This record gives sequence, C-alpha cells and structure tokens, in this order.
Amino acid sequence: VARFAPRAPVKAWAMVERLRVEPGSPARIAERDPRDTLGFDKPRAEETLRSLHARLDVLQKRLFAEASRSVLLVLQGVDASGKDGVLRAVFAGLSPQGCRVVSFRAPTATELAHDYLWRVHAHLPARGEIGVFNRSHYEDIVTVGLGELVPAEVWRRRPGHIREWERMLTQEGTAIVKVFLNVSKEEQRARLQERIDDPEKRWKFRREDLDVH
Repeated sequence: VARFAPRAPVKAWAMVERLRVEPGSPARIAERDPRDTLGFDKPRAEETLRSLHARLDVLQKRLFAEASRSVLLVLQGVDASGKDGVLRAVFAGLSPQGCRVVSFRAPTATELAHDYLWRVHAHLPARGEIGVFNRSHYEDIVTVGLGELVPAEVWRRRPGHIREWERMLTQEGTAIVKVFLNVSKEEQRARLQERIDDPEKRWKFRREDLDVH
C-alpha cells in the first residue's frame, strides 16, 4: 500500500499565501504588523504544527531516499527575532542524519582569503539533505554595507552575484526557501533586556549588537 504524506492543514496554506512575497515584489516589511497572529491562537497553532511535523517527517524520508534533490532554508531575522526557537520548533522530530544547520559568523582569516561565497558554498546541503542557514550569505550585503566594511562599489555588486548563484543552485536541484522573521522594536528591546536579566541567556547578548539596532 502506497504511503502518502499527510496533507498540510488548509489554514497553514492560507497563512503562507498571506506571508509570501512574490518574486520582483517589495517585501514592505514596514507595512506588516509583527503582532499579527494570522488567525491563530496558541492551541490551534500547536495542533497545526503537529500536523505539519507528520508531513515533514514523511517528506524528509522521501527526500533522503531519493537522494537527487536538496532543500535549503535561508532563515534571516533581526537580532532576538527567535531564529533558534523557530528551528527547535519546526525541525523537532526530524532525522538529524538528513538535516544540518549552519550559522555564519564573522569570517575567519582563511575565509577572507577567498571570495565571500566560498565559505557559504562549502556548507550547502548534499542531495537528499535539508540544510538551514541561520543567518546567511545576505549578511555579506546588509552587515557589510551598514558597517562600511568594504567600499560601496564592492557590496553593491553582490546582489547580482547572489541571484546568479542561487539560480545555479535551483537548476542543480536545490529548492531554496527564504524566511525573514520580524519583530517590533519594542518587542526586540524587551527580548534583548531579557537576555541581560536571565543568566542562562546572557551569553547571547553582545554589546556591539546595540550599534546595529
């Protein structure tokens, strides 16, 4: 008997459509209310997540067994937007054998000796795997530009590089899913203060983060 992956709840697909940014269209982040629950309360959200976990479990096994395609989740967000929490919640129960998470920090001396995409390309998921970039190659545009780490004529070329690089990846069988997590400045301030007040979270706080927020 063929085993079919459970269908995702209709509510979840409706949520995706409301959040989706079509190619070529502006994201209009400032016009989106970060407090919008998209019609979910906590019990309904937890029920939907359980259903999605069942679907992800089956699809991950198929992806791994097929070993001809891969999935890359690019997870971006302002500091304290909850990237780590999202990863724990969404990928709970999936096989670690076919899923890996990479977080890109300040480049090392060896990485700086190569082009800026060199270190990123080395961490792409293999065929059959799900890869997650917790922060990503876009930091080499945004952070580098805001911090004036390289001349403007250098980082302004990079969006074109990245578009062509991602086009190559999709043509080679990697499905790229991009997610941006947004919180209000008030909520971000509260979460950063919580990091300072909680000894178990204090390690996450870096004073230099205040310079870019």
